[in-house]
Amino acid sequence: MKISIITVSYNAQNYIAQCVQSVLNQNYSDIEYIVIDGNSNDNTLSILKNFGNAIDILISEPDKGIYDAINKGIALATGNIIGILHADDYFANNTVLSLVAGAFNMRNIDVLYGNLDYVNKINTNVVVRKWRSHIYSNNLIKNGWMPAHPTFYAKKECFIKYGNYDVNFSSAADYDLMLRFLYKSNLKKYYLNIVMVKMRTGGASNVTYKNRWLANRQDYQALKKNKIPFPLKAILFKPFRKILQFF
Repeated sequence: MKISIITVSYNAQNYIAQCVQSVLNQNYSDIEYIVIDGNSNDNTLSILKNFGNAIDILISEPDKGIYDAINKGIALATGNIIGILHADDYFANNTVLSLVAGAFNMRNIDVLYGNLDYVNKINTNVVVRKWRSHIYSNNLIKNGWMPAHPTFYAKKECFIKYGNYDVNFSSAADYDLMLRFLYKSNLKKYYLNIVMVKMRTGGASNVTYKNRWLANRQDYQALKKNKIPFPLKAILFKPFRKILQFF
């Protein structure tokens, strides 16, 4: 079972090497690695080229944002399973994709998600937040829960049938896609209860209060689009779930 991993980068020279190396270190062999770079103007592209043929597909060109770039990667992917690993994230250990493949092979599932650690941007040995997921239920979605997007894997046929990332969302396209796959569509889900990804703190949607307000507005629109009942309740509950991740 081939797994396609898509990394989107733009001016990511500080962290891209660790991201790529964590993919290459996986002890699962049937991996297709796709990197879509947004025409970086720092050293990102030269760092990527140093990996040579270890990166199966490398494209560097202007795009319309992160979700447009991810969609490019999905269009190029030939794997049975597709996952995303952002340029400043890395796999928690070298067995993650073996466990992902094993779950898809043994459990007849369509989508999978797991746990994530937020780590200090400088000292990644310091865990700042622990995002622990749950066995899926619709009630969780209705009450503001969502899995960590960097741990989310789906069969390619799911993207073909239910669509890619909606680029009309500037920050909530990942939320929209997971709502579409998990809640709106009748897909078989599985919670892989391991830490799959280490993610550096400092996401774009949380940089300022204005960005956070705009992100909440888009989350609300994604909830309405996917016909989640009482979407405002989900928006109000989301921050409380995040607070618990600090303890």
